[in-house]
Amino acid sequence: MTALTLSTAAAPGLRVDAIVVGVAKGTGPKSGDLVVAPGAEAVDKAYDGRLAGVLETLGASGGEGEVTKLPAPSGFKAPLVLAVGLGALPEKDGSFSGETLRRAAGVAARALAGSKKAAFALPIEDAADAGAVGEGALLGAYSFDVYKENGKSNGSGKDAKNGKAPLAEVTLLGGKPRDKAFKAAIERATAVSEELNRARDLINTPPNDLNPEAFAAVAQAAAKEHGIKVQVLDEKALEKGGYGGILGVGVGSTSAPRLVKLSYTSSKAKKHLAFVGKGITYDSGGISLKPAGHNETMKCDMSGAAAVFAAVVAASRLGLEVNVTGWLALAENMPSGSATRPGDVLRMYSGKTVEVLNTDAEGRLVLADALAKASEETPDAIVDVATLTGAMMLALGNRTFGVMANDDSFRTAVYEAAEEVGEAAWPMPLPDHLKKGMDSPTADIANMGERYGGGLVAGLFLKEFVGEGITWAHLDIAGPAFNEQGPFGYTPKGGTGSAVRTLVRLAEITAAGDLG
Repeated sequence: MTALTLSTAAAPGLRVDAIVVGVAKGTGPKSGDLVVAPGAEAVDKAYDGRLAGVLETLGASGGEGEVTKLPAPSGFKAPLVLAVGLGALPEKDGSFSGETLRRAAGVAARALAGSKKAAFALPIEDAADAGAVGEGALLGAYSFDVYKENGKSNGSGKDAKNGKAPLAEVTLLGGKPRDKAFKAAIERATAVSEELNRARDLINTPPNDLNPEAFAAVAQAAAKEHGIKVQVLDEKALEKGGYGGILGVGVGSTSAPRLVKLSYTSSKAKKHLAFVGKGITYDSGGISLKPAGHNETMKCDMSGAAAVFAAVVAASRLGLEVNVTGWLALAENMPSGSATRPGDVLRMYSGKTVEVLNTDAEGRLVLADALAKASEETPDAIVDVATLTGAMMLALGNRTFGVMANDDSFRTAVYEAAEEVGEAAWPMPLPDHLKKGMDSPTADIANMGERYGGGLVAGLFLKEFVGEGITWAHLDIAGPAFNEQGPFGYTPKGGTGSAVRTLVRLAEITAAGDLG
């Protein structure tokens, strides 16, 4: 993991591999001009105030995510200056948003792979800005090289493709190392980023190495390290407890399912949150087999459980004054002679029966059992996270997750928390008329409904298994959980850790007594 520190040192005297500065597109009278962002004054001065002109000569425009490298000026101990685009200069107060800083820092950190140390001289006005830059740098520096010939698995820490290890150390200039608020912001950025990157590691791990039992073992080890209580229900305990949904999904695999409970408690807590994660470690679709071309990334179908796991550990590391329980519903969905068939009826943990019309609609089955179990503890709110439906991807694309809830104000709170931390989300409805499509002549409910609005239908199905009177929200992260395109901002290719920061922020808001 990249190390993160604060410094008040001047840029010219720093012995680092690179100095990172921000540049932006001018607005108003300076529209179209390149503007050097605050924080880089010492660097600009060393270029006799002509840094913007030099960068323009090199083709820089200040566009968001643009990177331009140039030799450091005379007198600098660093050999390189890296200018990263911040987009348009803010017109109102000139302050860049936290998300803009987060993305710029992520781009710069990734561009400096192979470097040992870099100093970031980006705009930092307060502790929140320092936290955003730090978080972006730590997330942007992430790489997953364990399975490469010259990767971390043999101790080199290098990427076999380009021979470059992740940026090892980031120093934030303009921060205040002795200021409590700045120190807290850096500690938070480190804890959240490290746990989010742990979630990314889990998502990227191939399914032959991460089955339900292996995932549960990872959770147990982390729980022991961070003082979190853990309980793992194996297949025998699940059968004895009547968890028909989790068992019904996992019965076709030689890797047995698990239900993992992680409990972080604070002696000062006044509220209790329950997070429930879909953990399908590989999804073939079961008997309703996925078509060719849709199987290759299905190791990511446990991204919801990874997000819940990371959020609970982060809450513990931050010492939040709120009780947080995480439920990881883990199973592998495979076709075999023992697999659940379309037409089978499962008796769920809640007692409801479900007619399985499509075995590829399996996530809602494992979540239903976990939601019912989580409801027994009557938490103040439940949030489930799942790569649940392709329909949500059709509706919102690959970078935005949908938010559904049984309470409008809570749905708004979840959406606002996501926006605050820079995760793209959108509130979605749960129209009652779509419930009729899940009517079954055989069971209490079917696991499929109308084709159109499939993401909302799935949300309505889950709602049926939430305890009466309990506030609940559902995050469908099918789009942003796994990035199949090139990296952008602080988001890598592969597992992204979507929803981790939203869950942590919800826990923080609840601890502060501001969730309602």
